[in-house]
Amino acid sequence: MSRRKTDFAPGEYYHLYNRGCNRENIFREDDNYVYVTRLLNESLLKRDVSMIAYCLMPNHYHFLMKQGCEIPISEVIQDVFNAYVKAFNKRFGRTGTLFEERFKAKHVDNDNYLIHLCRYIHRNPLEAGLVTDIGLWKYSDYQEWISGKKSSQLVSSLFSRPEDYARFVLEYESSSDVSPTFKNYLFD
Repeated sequence: MSRRKTDFAPGEYYHLYNRGCNRENIFREDDNYVYVTRLLNESLLKRDVSMIAYCLMPNHYHFLMKQGCEIPISEVIQDVFNAYVKAFNKRFGRTGTLFEERFKAKHVDNDNYLIHLCRYIHRNPLEAGLVTDIGLWKYSDYQEWISGKKSSQLVSSLFSRPEDYARFVLEYESSSDVSPTFKNYLFD
């Protein structure tokens, strides 16, 4: 297998994502989402990695993480999804790979990209037509952002109030508004 193009470094942000083989669902029931969330929380704590924003979708996921120490973020993803795929396969009587390929990781190299990526991640269920109100999607941390429950220096440094972030997310019109530079970073 080829070497990963992204080198992970302490103090840096990364967009990590993957989707199911043949774009099939990787989450089939509520318990699947809950299990991955629990695995993530456990692994993040062990490895000094911060989850900045996330969204679990039926056939893919998006994470924005910040690496805190020398242990690479890739270890979190490997631990979580190795356990998840085994459990998923057992639960649904299947074998083999669940994902299209190895997860993708893109370095987030500036604040403008960072905040637009958060909006992109949080809008995923709305853009996919799964909800008409982003706040109704249970499998992201959007509600934590706009309620002030998630203590984020990022939100407070860029927006005076959580409501301002909510407005920023909701005022976004379509992917055609995305600059060509930012499109290079989005899910393909």
